[in-house]
Amino acid sequence: MNDLSPTMNSLADLRHELADCAAAPADAPRCLSGRCYTDAGLFAHECATVLRQGWHCVGRADELTDQGDYLTLNLLGEPLIIVRDGADIRALSNVCRHRGMPLAEGSGNANRFVCRYHAWTYGTDGALLRAPRMNNAGFDPKNCRLGQFHCLQRFGFVYVSLADTPPDIDAELTGLDDLIGKYQPDAYRIVHTASETWQCNWKALVENFMEGYHLSVVHPQTLHGYTPTGLSRKGPSGAGFTSYFANYPENIPERGEGAPGLDHEAKHRSTLFAAFPCQVVSVAASLLVSLSIRPLTPTSIEVRWTMSVYGDALDGDTIDQRIALWEDVNREDREKLEAMQTALRSVHATGGPLAGVDYEGTVHDFLLWLARQDAMIP
Repeated sequence: MNDLSPTMNSLADLRHELADCAAAPADAPRCLSGRCYTDAGLFAHECATVLRQGWHCVGRADELTDQGDYLTLNLLGEPLIIVRDGADIRALSNVCRHRGMPLAEGSGNANRFVCRYHAWTYGTDGALLRAPRMNNAGFDPKNCRLGQFHCLQRFGFVYVSLADTPPDIDAELTGLDDLIGKYQPDAYRIVHTASETWQCNWKALVENFMEGYHLSVVHPQTLHGYTPTGLSRKGPSGAGFTSYFANYPENIPERGEGAPGLDHEAKHRSTLFAAFPCQVVSVAASLLVSLSIRPLTPTSIEVRWTMSVYGDALDGDTIDQRIALWEDVNREDREKLEAMQTALRSVHATGGPLAGVDYEGTVHDFLLWLARQDAMIP
């Protein structure tokens, strides 16, 4: 069976399954069936609704510190330029208003964006500055600004929504500052970025990153020594986020001093949170790692991950070691998720019970959030 074959269950059936999972007793939560991770119709529905409506992390603000710094990306089929324009960071459409040519590629710094097709030229605010030989009466440069999407900054991250009227991000993330504010996430500086394509559904990675149940099994050499499954504890959740604590054994040293005033408890764990729909983050005293998940197809995603450090506490060799460690961790997760994605096509992938709240309570939070979003859709 491939992703384009006719679905065995209708979209209505799959949406009903999501509602049923959310309605399960709190002490008997269940996960979704494999069809919810492979069905092309459900994926198209998600792209048009919950994904397009949501806020997506596109990077760290300190990636774009100077006027004209930019990076490009494709988000749910929309080509974007994320650019520093004075005090603002903007999300501009990477589509020339003349004939639809992309204006920029990769990342860099530019005073203006020049279309390589007919040399139409735009400022970093999206205004059309020049259109050679356009003298016809129907042309008005004021009507040819680049399209723009909602863009804002929180906790040092840059978020974009493609929705005409996106949800209130501060309401969605109410409570997150109480959870991570003590780490001063705005003060971390970026030291590494990487992008990879994984062959799995977007929801599978959100769920995987946000549960401690797999830590000791999947990461016996990389994570078990510092963050064993048995010490995982569920953290707070809010309207648009969930969290858990990956606590360190008492005989393990703290991993950096971090922000002034951090207590022993905060220094002796990694705090992991998901900002729904598609960002997952691990923040500790000296290190912050964020994965931005960009759905491509029902069974593939682009994963852009960044690593940031607090101040100058970590030297170059230690940073290189942390990057290598996270490369190994991501590889281990990717191998498992890609293997699981293939098996989720089975008629016997019917969805099983979730583990206790400290181990998979965050997965239940995610399914509850998905169900709430879906319930608001006609």
